[in-house]
Amino acid sequence: MSAGPNARLEAQLAFLVEADRLKSVARANLLMDGSRRETTAEHSWHLALWALIFEDLAPRGCDLDRALLMALIHDLVEIDAGDHPIHEGHDPAEVAAKEGAAARRLYGLLPEDQGTRLHALWEEFEAGQSPEARFVRILDAAQPILQTLLQEEMSAADRDITRANLTLGRSAALADLWPAFHAHAVGLIEGAAPRPPEPLGARLRFLAEADRLKTVLRGTTIFDGSRRENSAEHSWHLALYAHLLPEHAERPADAARALRMLILHDLVEIDAGDAPIHGDHDVAALEAAERRAADRLFGLLPGGAALRALWDEFEAAETADARYAKSIDRVQPVMANLEAGGGTWISFAVSREKLETRVGSKVRRGAPALWAALLPRIDAWFGERA
Repeated sequence: MSAGPNARLEAQLAFLVEADRLKSVARANLLMDGSRRETTAEHSWHLALWALIFEDLAPRGCDLDRALLMALIHDLVEIDAGDHPIHEGHDPAEVAAKEGAAARRLYGLLPEDQGTRLHALWEEFEAGQSPEARFVRILDAAQPILQTLLQEEMSAADRDITRANLTLGRSAALADLWPAFHAHAVGLIEGAAPRPPEPLGARLRFLAEADRLKTVLRGTTIFDGSRRENSAEHSWHLALYAHLLPEHAERPADAARALRMLILHDLVEIDAGDAPIHGDHDVAALEAAERRAADRLFGLLPGGAALRALWDEFEAAETADARYAKSIDRVQPVMANLEAGGGTWISFAVSREKLETRVGSKVRRGAPALWAALLPRIDAWFGERA
């Protein structure tokens, strides 16, 4: 592959297109409302949010930014290898071989420096020895437990699987690694529902509330056009964009701060709903609704003011980090529409001029190189319909 800037950006965007397929990998877990099975992309977003919320419980020496990225990519190999539920029998060697091959293919799509780093980070997670890997693996064991036990109508089978996991399976280690959580989970299984100590209880309530973001449907589809994307999947995807594309920002941007913003940025849609960029909205009313949602949601968290400040910074879009994050938030739906044959551009009767006004001008403010890279495909799509 050429080392030129265009080839490098093309490789980064190609990887992000391929990553979208994780939104089509279904896990065994149901959402807390029981409406459907969770996708691996949603799980990865939720796990990163858990890491952000439980930062103070990380092992000594843990770099939270590396842990957040690890949470976001840890299951990317399931695009090729699929999910392997803990209660089903698997050949560990066969699974490891499939996942290793998937990692080589997927991270091999990226420019060599980025692909090598992400592949190594995935291998670090699999080895489970570094502070970051230990932290993420503890949360990865806990998150599905809480999600199952707080289902609105948990089945007897799910209860039995979860009990076995907590007593004999991989989550049994939580009794030593995270005893307060383990005790709370066992109590929920047995129907005792003990109130966990604070701030653990408040954090778990916030993370349970965050599960609702998986049911907020956006106007944009996933990249294959098969269904509408939800805001949790969107947030996961944007966080990957944030990590990979900072070199294309209009001004130097801190990719790690932008990544945190994008994990959080759409939580307010739990209350305020999605507002498609090409729809017609009362902007003042929408902004007021989102501020009320931010007040309520971040208010659930002890110490939530710091996360609320990060959300406010993103909304204001005045810092270099926020402008970069906002640009990515505009670019990803454009790529979705291009991959899906037009998507919301068709359903909202979007003109080339409207796209430039509502999207292009915003992207140029924070990452003009990304807009320039997409322009040939954008112009070709609208040109065919002129």
